[in-house]
Amino acid sequence: MGAFFEQLFDYNFYANKKIIEACLAQNELPISIEKKFSHILNAHHIWNSRILKEEVVFSVWHMHPKDSWSEVHYDVQRKTFDILKNTQDFQLRVDYESSEGKMYINAIDDILFHIINHSTHHRGQIIAELRSLDSIPPSLDYIFYKRK
Repeated sequence: MGAFFEQLFDYNFYANKKIIEACLAQNELPISIEKKFSHILNAHHIWNSRILKEEVVFSVWHMHPKDSWSEVHYDVQRKTFDILKNTQDFQLRVDYESSEGKMYINAIDDILFHIINHSTHHRGQIIAELRSLDSIPPSLDYIFYKRK
């Protein structure tokens, strides 16, 4: 299971990096894109923190300056790779408090898959917005990534 998630998070790192590059290449970036990408980073951070039982530093909608995206992105990915390396049982259940203050329990593998799916969803929204700016966004299809 760990090897499968390593592949997905390698792809996630690649895809987020391409989005960062595309956004930084824009002269002006709509605040909606900045909010969405910051949200991707924040959600990833929050889920890592829940798995590791660490303090959550960023709120769900915390805004990161564009020039810090690469650093925050690297940090959340590195922490996830540490989780993958050190997890013996991906079915282990994690109890956590949601951003609404409710208590939940989910398995680590479900949380990890959620991080990937959540990031993909919002990257798609960002790509649509980049297209509306007459920008040619990067192609982020997983199969294209695997062909390199």
